[in-house]
Amino acid sequence: MTASTDPTDRTRVIVVDDHTLFRELLAGLLAQEPWLDVVAQGDSGPAAVALARQHRPDIALLDVQMPGPGIRTTVLEIHRHCPQTHCVVLTMRDDPALLRSLIDAGAAAYLLKSVSSRELLASIRSVITAPDRIHLSISRDMIKAFDSPGGGTSPLSPREAEILRHVAQAHSNAEVAAALFLAETTVKRHLTNIYRKLGATSRVDAIRRAHEAGILEPYP
Repeated sequence: MTASTDPTDRTRVIVVDDHTLFRELLAGLLAQEPWLDVVAQGDSGPAAVALARQHRPDIALLDVQMPGPGIRTTVLEIHRHCPQTHCVVLTMRDDPALLRSLIDAGAAAYLLKSVSSRELLASIRSVITAPDRIHLSISRDMIKAFDSPGGGTSPLSPREAEILRHVAQAHSNAEVAAALFLAETTVKRHLTNIYRKLGATSRVDAIRRAHEAGILEPYP
């Protein structure tokens, strides 16, 4: 089965978001459109991949922050199993590094959750009618970030990324310090900067956000 390129045909959609009320409201909104057919709903990255493999939809509408290995891995896995499915990502995060990572992974659209229902529907239709284009709804601040030196690249310095790679391997601060010939206080200072740059609240959160943004290699 291949995705439809005719907007007069019913476009098959899966909606995946771990916030049940938001997901059900969004699915209900889409179901009101005569050209859309919501075939399934899910609440995690692994569920998104499983539903895509089961239903072979035209569109996978995905939240960025869900349980699972991370949105980048989810998009990659959907494309690996269902190359005809277009991934439309919804997010609260105005993050150039995440945007670049998801576009590189093959996402067809990156939309802030502040978009109107009309904008969302227009984007879905555009993804179907113009699949070779990338469809974005982003803020001016994000555009400015791309124009700035290093815009759209990793917010972490090479040393910070190296430390985070060790942390992702479950190394303690003392072990990281010994491996990199640093003082443990220096490692702690770098971790504080990493949390701030990624908007993370813990080691686990920093690792997850770094995977999502493509700063660390995706989980196997």
